[in-house]
Amino acid sequence: MAATRGGSGGGATTSGCGLKRRYAPQDHEDRILRTLLLWDMTNEDQHSTEDQCGRFWNGVELLKDATEKKHSLPTGLESIDTLLGGGLRQGQLTEITGPSSYGKTQICLHSASNVAAKQMGVVMYLDTSNSFSPSRVATIIYGTSDQFGQRGFELQPKDARFKSVMRSIICESVFDIFALFEVLHQLEVSLLNDKVNNGGSKVCLLIIDSISSLLAPIIGGKYPQGRSMMISVAMILKKLADEHNLSVLVTNHMVSAGNGAVKPALGESWKAVPHVRLVISRECESNICTATVLKHTLLASGRTAKFVVPS
Repeated sequence: MAATRGGSGGGATTSGCGLKRRYAPQDHEDRILRTLLLWDMTNEDQHSTEDQCGRFWNGVELLKDATEKKHSLPTGLESIDTLLGGGLRQGQLTEITGPSSYGKTQICLHSASNVAAKQMGVVMYLDTSNSFSPSRVATIIYGTSDQFGQRGFELQPKDARFKSVMRSIICESVFDIFALFEVLHQLEVSLLNDKVNNGGSKVCLLIIDSISSLLAPIIGGKYPQGRSMMISVAMILKKLADEHNLSVLVTNHMVSAGNGAVKPALGESWKAVPHVRLVISRECESNICTATVLKHTLLASGRTAKFVVPS
């Protein structure tokens, strides 16, 4: 399964994982109604086939789920993994927020490369601003292969190592909220039907870089239903994470908070969505960045870690 990028224009295309990209008419109302109908149909099918859907879990079941299924996927950046208590926790949504060129995409690319190189599963990478870079992935692979810990991986020729990693990364270009709904719907259908896999490996990591570039335009007043659509995206992502044991990683930009200060975009409604939230700062005229925990379900906030962004 090679890494692929979504096209543009009418009709439909199919990515390397069998996910069918549909390109709807430009009428926004039709697109919203059609997308919501797709999700309703999927949810109805799921409720009819899963008898445990909607039931209450007792403490023993929750503990078993947390200890046996909810593991962490390491990002490959040692300081970030230590800060997060092991990496990106499965079943949770982690947000990286910070100004442009502060290392958010670097964390995403490191996470995708590390998970793919260690053959932990398939990575679904939704690229909203053409920031996915195979050359940067190659640099990460060639520069840190001795740290991946996959037996025999570092002994493979460089080209074979790179192809092995890229086969486990599915990249889709997504440029508006409607395309995001459609891709997430296709992902859930494929997960339910066990179609998104690579040699028996299933999707374990979903990355959206950046989610704010898709959500910010619809909550600025042009779309009356924009805030509701943002919350729908949040619910869908958390549902995918929980029910399919995915780690979800999203990036968010910063906006002015007045008096020269900045704050994460998307407002108070989005603030409560991520399970884990990191903010990135960068030293002046330096490639050294600092990640600070704003929110974590298990660890104290305020903790920091430094990492390096290639110049």
